[in-house]
Amino acid sequence: MKKTVAIRHEDKYKMERRAALAPKHVKQLVEQGIEVLVESSAKRVFSDEEYRAAGAILTSDISSASLIIGVKEMPLDYFQTHKTYIFFSHTIKGQAYNMPLLQNMVDHQINLFDYEKVTNEQGKRLIFFGYYAGLAGMINSLWAYGQRMDKLGIATCFKEIKQAHQYYSLVEAKQAIRKASLLLAENGINPTAGPLVIGITGYGNVSKGAQEIAALLPIEEISPNELIVYSKENKFDLRKVYKVVFKESDISMPIDKNVPFELQDYYAFPEKYENQFEHFLPHISILMNCMYWDKRFPRIVTKDFLEQLFETPHRLRVIGDVTCDPNGSIEATHIGTTIVDPVFVYNPKTRKPKMGFEGDGLQIMAVEILPSELPRESSEAFGDILVNYVKQLAEANYAAPYNDLAIPAEFKRALILHNGKFTPDFTYMNDFLNA
Repeated sequence: MKKTVAIRHEDKYKMERRAALAPKHVKQLVEQGIEVLVESSAKRVFSDEEYRAAGAILTSDISSASLIIGVKEMPLDYFQTHKTYIFFSHTIKGQAYNMPLLQNMVDHQINLFDYEKVTNEQGKRLIFFGYYAGLAGMINSLWAYGQRMDKLGIATCFKEIKQAHQYYSLVEAKQAIRKASLLLAENGINPTAGPLVIGITGYGNVSKGAQEIAALLPIEEISPNELIVYSKENKFDLRKVYKVVFKESDISMPIDKNVPFELQDYYAFPEKYENQFEHFLPHISILMNCMYWDKRFPRIVTKDFLEQLFETPHRLRVIGDVTCDPNGSIEATHIGTTIVDPVFVYNPKTRKPKMGFEGDGLQIMAVEILPSELPRESSEAFGDILVNYVKQLAEANYAAPYNDLAIPAEFKRALILHNGKFTPDFTYMNDFLNA
């Protein structure tokens, strides 16, 4: 019997235009004998006609599918008993706002795969949008920097850069940044604004995306310690942009000064460490926050420190909070912003944000769904990996006991709920529902 999978219309955000599978992936599945239903969508980056031409059945009702594939969270009233769903559930850390969603999925006895937990044997994530979050986040942060400087009466070559989603493609966005780069290399940054230093936390996929965009500028990469030396000795060239990548050992240090920093110990016992990033922050113009964080770890930028910083000379103008954990690693990020209202100015004295580019304080860009600003490219890259697993996931017998499930190991590690029960690696999530 032919198996049926469905691609749902994304409805959590108005500007969510991504799809987990592109038309080219649908064509592959149809050729493998899989029936593909696609929920019609006027806003999706791929048109209904593109999917139809690839062999999909366009419909407003995908309830007949046994495997439903999405990107973001699905509505509370969406789930059907014993069906299988794949999406980013944002529940594995006990996110309070999604506990009703988690309970609803348990009640409906569904099978839930979460992309965030699709990993290889070494624990490395295999399916992700993070690289594109980094790309869009860096584009947006350069745009925010140009607009903020303009509001402050400081002319820069970044004023003409647009928000990422306003470009037709990533290629077009890169062309615009290269144009700004040529102007910067020729004329230098306005001395009132410069030198321009981009600090990037982390070295994973998100960071790599941000660094790819930064590399379009006349970049000189320096180490965190060199940043301090350059600042003290005024060694900066205003025709260059300085990039500094910060690792965990640059951001945190042991509370006990008699012991060295050890990465495995840091992740196992984060309570033994404290912030040292404040040593570097005054020397950074644009901070790109691109690293994983949870509440066990020291914050990267606190409200208390920002209040102190803005009472002294400093260089910080913009934070591009790609990680976007509200009240998290960047404490001043009070919300994940939307594509249509993407930035705010945080006033360190009043500790209040003001949406837009005007006001006293620090410009923060914290768009929650950054990859959707590059929807075509990010969806195609995401689907290039996912499509390789869909046929096996569609044909699996989920009535079998967990240990007997014939599904790829990468996805078995990502199966959070099996017929409404937490699988062995996720039994801790029961505590979230019982809290």
